[in-house]
Amino acid sequence: MDRREFCQKTLLAALGAAIPALPGCGRRVRTAADADTSIPGISLDGAELELEKAAIKELGESMTGPVILSGHPEYDAARRIWNGMHDKRPALIARCLTPEDVSQAVTFARERELLVAVRGGGHSWPGKSVCDDGLMIDLSQMNTVTADPQTRRARAQGGALLGALDTAALEHGLVTTAGVVSHTGVGGYTLGGGFGRLNRKYGLTIDNLTSAQIVTADGQIRRVSEEQEADLFWAIRGGGGNFGVVTEFEFQLHPFERRLLTGDIIWPIEQARDVLAFYGEWSARLSDEMYVGPALVTPPDGSPSLIMGVLYNGDPVAGEKELAPLRKIGKPVQDAVTMQDYMARQTKDDETFGHGIRSYAKSGMVKEWSQELIDAMLDAYDPRIFLGDHVAGGAVKRVGELDTAFPHRNAEFMLVIAAGWKDPAQDEELIAAARAYYHALEPFMGGYYDNIDFDGSKAAGNYGPAYARLSKIKGQFDPGNLFRLNSNIEPAG
Repeated sequence: MDRREFCQKTLLAALGAAIPALPGCGRRVRTAADADTSIPGISLDGAELELEKAAIKELGESMTGPVILSGHPEYDAARRIWNGMHDKRPALIARCLTPEDVSQAVTFARERELLVAVRGGGHSWPGKSVCDDGLMIDLSQMNTVTADPQTRRARAQGGALLGALDTAALEHGLVTTAGVVSHTGVGGYTLGGGFGRLNRKYGLTIDNLTSAQIVTADGQIRRVSEEQEADLFWAIRGGGGNFGVVTEFEFQLHPFERRLLTGDIIWPIEQARDVLAFYGEWSARLSDEMYVGPALVTPPDGSPSLIMGVLYNGDPVAGEKELAPLRKIGKPVQDAVTMQDYMARQTKDDETFGHGIRSYAKSGMVKEWSQELIDAMLDAYDPRIFLGDHVAGGAVKRVGELDTAFPHRNAEFMLVIAAGWKDPAQDEELIAAARAYYHALEPFMGGYYDNIDFDGSKAAGNYGPAYARLSKIKGQFDPGNLFRLNSNIEPAG
């Protein structure tokens, strides 16, 4: 076979497949540096615009990481995020390797008023980390995490995942508050507040954030902390991605025994009313070490159940004693609370919340666990819907309401109403079911968690007394509202 025949057969075999062509076969890999034509884009206000060939090439040549276009062999993988509901096609994907790359991408977008999405771990439930026809700033390759046992600090790049943060810290017998699915991104999770199974003891993740590196809309790379750019540091602790692209987080770590008392207790849903009524009174007196959160779930066998997720961060003997009253309520069908490795607990839900699932979610903050709320939860329960919660109180509540931008310090719980499915034909039906269940519980909730809520558009009301300060800081650092794909804070004029 001569070279011409070989190239023809190779190209025919690869037609339509997302794989690079062999050198010399004449197929072009689509990166900005190779741009041979202008491409359409979309502006911040939704107007169509043209991205000129020379500007695209200049961006590509200015970055150490690639800027990839539609047709590149990695384009589809790069634009794909955790929630399969969101199938969007950016005009450009800037796969950043350094803070300077991020600065170049931000400047390119600002100068052209080009719509921007920022992808950290790609776990945005409402899909804000990808956009159609704009620029996707992709931090997924900036994913290093290091932990220093001497200073008890961890540093995580903006594209790192929570599992890497847990793993790096635990290697030194240390930990910080992290979320409940290990493939969640550190970035979006932290900027929204950061609920986790250790937050009653150590506070939210933002309460453990000691500094950060952020690229603001002017392209500047800034280090922020209580001592440097204190207003901006305050704003990113709960204000979401409104203020720039965070390329590194520094966290305080705490001494930790990774084998601890943890697991699930499960009751049939017929016993849920009695168990939840007891839980409402009992949980109000729990120690900071004890985290117990209820969920209403229908497993694959079709039997709706009440699950209590338990984790005790302390002496297991004391934990067993504190948990004993709950174990006596009703007749659990399973009690799997035992001594386990912390990472076994942290990765338990990874498959359930696996990549590619189609999912819709809403959230709401609850200040009081009442009988009326319990009745609404059970009377309106739809077996197609998952009702979970994140427990607060303890150290979370002891931080002042305006000490950070997180607006819900007085909430005892955050309820999460979600549906998950695989068939796109079920989209309309299950979104409607989740909304209906949310509306049944809405009278008992106030405000939402912007990391989760699909419809969280009323940021002013959600942030309450913190909003005026947030808007002022937004006006200072992002007056053009470049970073708007979030629970958006309008910049003060």
